[in-house]
Amino acid sequence: MSKLVTIYGGSGFVGRYIARRMAKDGWRIRVAVRRPNEALFVKPYGAVGQVEPVLCNIRDDASVRAAMQGADAVINCVGILVNEGKNKFGPVQTEGAGRVAKIAAEMGVKSLVQISAIGADANSESEYARSKAAGEKAVLDAYPNAVILRPSIIFGNEDGFFNKFASMARFTPVLPITGGDTKFQPVFVDDVAKAAVLGAEGKAAPGIYELGGPDVETFHDLMKQMLGVINRRRVVLSLPRWIASIMGGVFDLVQTVTGGLVVNRILTRDQVKNLQTDNVVAEGAKGFADLGIQPIAMGAVLPGYLWRFRPGGQYDAIKASAKNLRKI
Repeated sequence: MSKLVTIYGGSGFVGRYIARRMAKDGWRIRVAVRRPNEALFVKPYGAVGQVEPVLCNIRDDASVRAAMQGADAVINCVGILVNEGKNKFGPVQTEGAGRVAKIAAEMGVKSLVQISAIGADANSESEYARSKAAGEKAVLDAYPNAVILRPSIIFGNEDGFFNKFASMARFTPVLPITGGDTKFQPVFVDDVAKAAVLGAEGKAAPGIYELGGPDVETFHDLMKQMLGVINRRRVVLSLPRWIASIMGGVFDLVQTVTGGLVVNRILTRDQVKNLQTDNVVAEGAKGFADLGIQPIAMGAVLPGYLWRFRPGGQYDAIKASAKNLRKI
């Protein structure tokens, strides 16, 4: 019988790419998520019955244990960007990661991969970054041979970064950002998936790997590059930290006074703090080269999914060509 992998958060942005790759490699895949009915799109990644969504809440021991029964490998992709209801940074990214690792060790799982993030730092001002660092520690304390992956900002068809700002650019002449001078090293989602598969299959040495693509750019320059891809002229306005903090505080307050009915997915105070630190691979850190992976550059991928934000969408190039004909 083929091997079984449990992917916690396997229907998310990164998890679905991992699931697709492992299905092609012949693994049976258990996609552990809170809402299995919303993850049915993963089933066609493999043959009938090869990929199955199952109910799991990473905050619950019994739930995590049930999803892990019989697994040869475990990958934890669960992560959040904002606190929402009971799903807060501590319970999800620290306690949840530690819970998965502890149960994996108890059940004798052969390999464990934890998806963390560049910038994980126990001394950071950002609660997000501190919770990621604490999660890594909890994982290694329980499962010392784990493979921990720290990607920079991840891009790809379903990303919440370039898609978000490209969508904004359709409706406003100004793109407000904070931390415009902060450096990022964007990494293609499928490259992260390749690294995770190597870890799950025991083809990567235990330890921490920092994953960044071949391009290092400031936040401001990333926005300019994105605008070039979607053929729109916009002013990229880098807000001072104090103004961004006030804005984040107002949005956070709205979430608080509405009892969480309105979730702040625009800008939080914690995100403002996190954006003050460069998000690039540290000097001397293990990375893609140690895994034998050549990361793909943004320029080879962004046009393939951001075209829909161009003024003419898929017909943008045809319209530009027609304009040239009028000049003849």
